[in-house]
Amino acid sequence: MLRAVPIRWRILSIALLNSAVVVVLAALIWNGATVLRTAWEDVRQVRESDKILAKLETETSRLQNLIHRYINQPSPELFAEILLLREAVLGTLTTRAATDPMLSGSVEQLERVTSRFLDGFGELRAVQAKITKTYEEQVLGPAKDMAGLYSIIEGATGHRDALIWPSLGKSREAFTAMLVAANAYYLSLSSASAEEARRNTETIEKTIPVMIDLADNDLQRLALARLNKRTEALREGLGKLTEQLASRTELLRNTIDASQADAIGVIDDLSVNMRQREQKAQETFDRTLSDISRRVLSIAVIFLGIIVSAGVLIALSIRLPLQQIMASMHAITSGNYDRRVQGTDAKDEVGAMARAVEVFRENAIAKRQAEDELRAAKERAESALLELNTAQQNLIDAERLAALGGLVAGVAHEVNNPIGISLTVASSFARRTEIFEHELKSEQLRRSKLDEFVKNSRDAAQQLVANLQRAGELIQSFKQVAVDRSHAERRQFSLSEATDQIVASLRPVLKKAAIALTVDVPEGLMIDGYPGAYGQILTNLFLNAVNHAFVDGRSGTITISARARGSDDVEIIFADNGAGMTPDVQRQAFDPFFTTRRNEGGTGLGLHIVYNLVTQQLGGRMVLESRPGQGTTFRIIMPRIAKGQPTGQPSGQPTIADQATDGTAQWPNRTMSST
Repeated sequence: MLRAVPIRWRILSIALLNSAVVVVLAALIWNGATVLRTAWEDVRQVRESDKILAKLETETSRLQNLIHRYINQPSPELFAEILLLREAVLGTLTTRAATDPMLSGSVEQLERVTSRFLDGFGELRAVQAKITKTYEEQVLGPAKDMAGLYSIIEGATGHRDALIWPSLGKSREAFTAMLVAANAYYLSLSSASAEEARRNTETIEKTIPVMIDLADNDLQRLALARLNKRTEALREGLGKLTEQLASRTELLRNTIDASQADAIGVIDDLSVNMRQREQKAQETFDRTLSDISRRVLSIAVIFLGIIVSAGVLIALSIRLPLQQIMASMHAITSGNYDRRVQGTDAKDEVGAMARAVEVFRENAIAKRQAEDELRAAKERAESALLELNTAQQNLIDAERLAALGGLVAGVAHEVNNPIGISLTVASSFARRTEIFEHELKSEQLRRSKLDEFVKNSRDAAQQLVANLQRAGELIQSFKQVAVDRSHAERRQFSLSEATDQIVASLRPVLKKAAIALTVDVPEGLMIDGYPGAYGQILTNLFLNAVNHAFVDGRSGTITISARARGSDDVEIIFADNGAGMTPDVQRQAFDPFFTTRRNEGGTGLGLHIVYNLVTQQLGGRMVLESRPGQGTTFRIIMPRIAKGQPTGQPSGQPTIADQATDGTAQWPNRTMSST
């Protein structure tokens, strides 16, 4: 029954079941999330309200401390700080507490308690102003007058032996003690200081009548009468100050401290309510989270059972036919093409796969037949390809031999001149010898004839030596180059000497073209490699430049230079100022059989051979730089020690055994100068 349903619908049914699970779970989670969001919002709001209450409690406690400090030590800075904190408290009540949904119902009570607390500071400040005025006018004012009166009395007393002097001293000491006690009482509200000030005032009052009786002049009596009045005023001022300080203490206790305590009480009550509400919201949060978890787990288990059952059935409806197809594929891959594929009559996708495998089996049978035919054709093609590779290698060898043949022709022509001159001089010298012998036998030889014969003989010998030495040098250079190129012999050689020998073999070609050759290779660059390959490289580059860069007899310059590149490499630069190459030609310059002079006999193997020798035999790399009309530069970077096993031969000169085998004299190599 399931095989009648397409596989895509079977898989889609699993997806629909999963989607249904997702939708149901999403609905449950969304519903629970709404409840959780509400509970969490209550918790968050309670915590925000707690922060406001904590701030109000902190600000009112700090304001209470500042008020107490201001009462004890009034200063403009403390007053300014009290005003700022007062505005902060009012601002917290009006801007934050009034808009807080948790506190909005209790803001009025908080504002009432806080206003009473703040208004009490105004009353307290008014009382403090009165206390300050009383202290300055009714305590300090009389005290200043009394101090002056004491000075007048002392001045009116003529000497310390006067009868008034002991009473005056006692009264003066009581005045000083009273003043100190009054200041202490004003500043610290100490009851002991108040009592001491009262006693000293009574002492002053008691000593004044005694001093009046002992006065011996009118000035003393007048001053004592005035002192008595100021003492009474001082006593009244101290009494009034005591009443005002008591009133301030009462106001501070009943208005400031009590109001602040009421505010703290209201805040504590609100905090308790907040805790209860937070606990309730937390319980709702936990209960909702537990319900969501239980429902999600139940629905997940139910749907998981349904999905697993449906998945197993659908998997079996796909897996069993696929196993049959796999068995057929294994049979095909093992070469058993006779077994037909089962299930090709099914209408689902697996049936289509079975039919495709059957087609594959039929194609495999046809492929096997085609492979047999292809194998035979491949054998025929490989035979033809072998013949083609042999022909290509023959062309490359012919190109190399053609370059060497060109050198042979050029050197033969170059050697022909000194040999011909030597032959002419030798023939002339032979005739002169016969004539000299004839004259010697006829005894007609004169002194002048003998001198002439000696002179001519010396000239002939010098010409013979010079021309034969020149021919020997050419033959030696060509022999070394020819031996190096005809044998892939590895040895150590001097780069400058090898370059000079190669250039010497190329000079006959220079005589036919208007080309100047400049060589700049320093002494001491020793190479452990293949001098024949190096010679082939320079020769091919030189001939390529002559044939392509300086066509139609065009004049120009070829430069060969070398330099050390680090401790392991050598850079050789072959440059000309000829016609240059276009970008298309540069891209194909090293390709085999590519040439721009095909109609003139070019084979297109010269630069290909150079590239292979540099990269394969010498283990280096080659860079081509050229622009049309601006010449061409070949940069060759090769190792001082070619790849492979280094040779132990210390120099590039042939050994004594080589000389003996060749049977030819070795002429010293000359260093080629720039031409």
